[in-house]
Amino acid sequence: MMDRDHLRTLVGILGNIISGILFLSPIPTFIRIVKAKSVQAYKPDPYVATILNCALWMFYGLPIVHPDSLLLITINGAGFLIEVVFISIFFTYSTWGGRKKILIVLIFEVVFTAGVVVVTLMCFHTYASRSMIVGLICIVFNILMYASPLTVMKMVIKTKSVKYMPFTLALASFVNSIVWCLYALLKFDPYILVPNALGSISSIIQLVLYATYYSTTNWDDDDEIQMSGSSKA
Repeated sequence: MMDRDHLRTLVGILGNIISGILFLSPIPTFIRIVKAKSVQAYKPDPYVATILNCALWMFYGLPIVHPDSLLLITINGAGFLIEVVFISIFFTYSTWGGRKKILIVLIFEVVFTAGVVVVTLMCFHTYASRSMIVGLICIVFNILMYASPLTVMKMVIKTKSVKYMPFTLALASFVNSIVWCLYALLKFDPYILVPNALGSISSIIQLVLYATYYSTTNWDDDDEIQMSGSSKA
């Protein structure tokens, strides 16, 4: 019979695979950007935010902060590299004004992350205290990231259309959150459990909205969706 540690490792590997797929999901967007040689109306915000999120979780998973968290380092390290590639493409095809904004945010993130590292290592000297301070910071940033779909949910309710809320992404996010919740419960880690529990709730709401408004979605005409949404609001 498999012991808890081995089961946790297997769950963590599954979480790495699903999270990796989610990290790679914007590839079609960046193919369009490269083909158009322009970022068009796309925003760099989610990718810049994810870089900071991955950096903080990598630090959290280090043996000097939270031992026995190798699988957190592997997936967030991979996610960090993927987001660097995405941001590089975004930077290449942005206007100078867009590039300047990206640089300012990235510089802030480097300074912020360095500050977290220095304060944690200099002021906190036990695994428990280091895990707590870095874990709480990670929770805050994860909550902010999970809050980002709220604008899409608002649009879905207003337009009664789920055309711009991908079902597969919502479903994958739900499965991913559940897997990492299980990982956190097998060796109790509230700092992983809390943000992923909130993420699963966010995904459930998206799936409920998808089921509710699927039948009222016009899949053919963007303008008709907008007119329908404005007339029913």
